[in-house]
Amino acid sequence: MLASCFSDETTDATRPLSHITIESGIDSIYNIDKNSTLVIHPVISQSNKEKPLSYTWEIELKAYSHDEAFTFVGNALGKYNCRLIVENEDGKAFYPFIVYVNSPYEEGITLLSKDSQGNSMLSFMQKPEPGSEASFTVGDCFAVNNPDTPFAAGAADIVQCSGSLIVACQGGGERDDLPTIYYLNEKTLVVENMFTVPEYDDFKPTILGIPETGYSGVSYPVICENGKVYEFSTTESAVAKPRKLQSTYAQSCIVNSGTAYDIVLWDSDNGALAQIYNGYGPYYCSKEYHLTLGDSLFRDKNHFVNRSLVAMAKVAMTTAQKVTAGGRQEFLILSNITGTPITRSEVLYTDFWGYDFVEMKPTFTTANTSQASIPANPLTVETPCVANKTYYSLLFADGNKVRRWNYNTNVSTLPNAPTLLTVGSDSAVITAFEISSDHMKTYVAFYEPAQEGLNGSVWVFDTDKGTVLEKYDNICYKPVKMFYKKK
Repeated sequence: MLASCFSDETTDATRPLSHITIESGIDSIYNIDKNSTLVIHPVISQSNKEKPLSYTWEIELKAYSHDEAFTFVGNALGKYNCRLIVENEDGKAFYPFIVYVNSPYEEGITLLSKDSQGNSMLSFMQKPEPGSEASFTVGDCFAVNNPDTPFAAGAADIVQCSGSLIVACQGGGERDDLPTIYYLNEKTLVVENMFTVPEYDDFKPTILGIPETGYSGVSYPVICENGKVYEFSTTESAVAKPRKLQSTYAQSCIVNSGTAYDIVLWDSDNGALAQIYNGYGPYYCSKEYHLTLGDSLFRDKNHFVNRSLVAMAKVAMTTAQKVTAGGRQEFLILSNITGTPITRSEVLYTDFWGYDFVEMKPTFTTANTSQASIPANPLTVETPCVANKTYYSLLFADGNKVRRWNYNTNVSTLPNAPTLLTVGSDSAVITAFEISSDHMKTYVAFYEPAQEGLNGSVWVFDTDKGTVLEKYDNICYKPVKMFYKKK
């Protein structure tokens, strides 16, 4: 039998090519948060007979994977130029795309807390994109970003300074660890530096008096549990005994940052308001220019002579209000006359002295002052509080209640300040406040002492009306410090 001279098969020269098309399932730009995982499943078609396909995923022109799906973990911040190459025996198809790995901690509410054993925890709620809802990150930001670093117990304070979050821990706890100061990258929350302080037995930090901008060669005060102050150099990562602030100080501190910086503390030994200005001082609130403790007229000129501190709060000001105030920062101070129930409330400026070069004499100005007898003052030095200039209000904690007092009114009305909001159960305890930049919203942090585990919560309410806007329950331990981290 003769074979047929015709065949159903075509030669390689006449066979139709199978062109590859990357149809869908892949975008040109992706934005993901650090430590999150991106998975891409492309949809591929061929123009003729299906033929075996091979895949190559490239990052910065280097082969990354040959799987059909692209699985990428954003371990580091940055921009990644990527490309998909799909091949069969007839040819290739290409699809370039970009992956941006962004910080999930760019801007938003930052909350430091600790449990009953002193274990430290950091929580973060990023400012949401328009149209999306805010939420706190899952888990402890310390542990998530530093899995191999056991943080010291006794978290005490946290500040944002020159690209870092600086965290002070007292140590102790179940591990009996040392007092430790950590530097975290403000965008990744990864520890970039840390050091312990074993040389001073009484170094139990409670307040970091550090401005937003650190200056090389400058030391800042760290108030300790016993009221003593140590000096801390942020650039040298070192703690030393004080050369300037050698008194005992109240557990309160006002830090004002701008083109210059002010640090205001209460000198308990001398009953006086002390200020460090651009590293110089301490200078005392007085009727004289740059009065110091060693001046012979100190006792006569000290504006707070024979007084003890009740409370001190920085007055939150909007950008427009700061312009109106000429860049001066206001703060509210309540003080008692020694041995009496008489309380004086005053709104001062951080430049609480000046000099009139025309009249050639010192100047002294307070925004408003009131004095009255208050047998039962509802505030103490350690009462959580926040003040704002939009409503001229001081919001302060009273157990599980947020009470509001108009600081422009007579101080005699303070004991009867009404309750604006009640949070949690009857046994809940408010420990921290923060306020939005426009003063419309206030954040209040509290915890439930009878609960175990994540017993801390944050509620957000309308500053003027007290209406609850958002609730974030059981997202932390006992709150220690809450502040709004900026970009």
